[in-house]
Amino acid sequence: MNILIASTSKEPLFQQIKEQIKQHIFSGELKEGDALPSMRALAKDLKVSVITTKRAYEDLENEGYLISSVGKGTFVAGQQPHVLKEWQVRELENELEKIVVEGKRLGLSKADLIELLEIYYEGE
Repeated sequence: MNILIASTSKEPLFQQIKEQIKQHIFSGELKEGDALPSMRALAKDLKVSVITTKRAYEDLENEGYLISSVGKGTFVAGQQPHVLKEWQVRELENELEKIVVEGKRLGLSKADLIELLEIYYEGE
């Protein structure tokens, strides 16, 4: 599992870790039952505090992505395909909300945003 921390990002470190672990799950790189590094090992690898990795793991566990077992470690929770798809759609909705808020801040109209969406959608 490869996680890259951008110290120049405005996004908190724990959030960067959390989002990248989710992406590894969504992409299938991390599968049900796969073990994650211990909080200490990940903190050491990423050169961040254990509190940072603990927060990321706890959030992911609360959201149902991970399960922890005392003395055994932290593992990817079982994901049924329709549940995984629902999580992916929810993540997309969160990103879309950020884009709409930023578009409004820039003074773009709904029509402007829809036009941009159509351009990017057709370009793929």
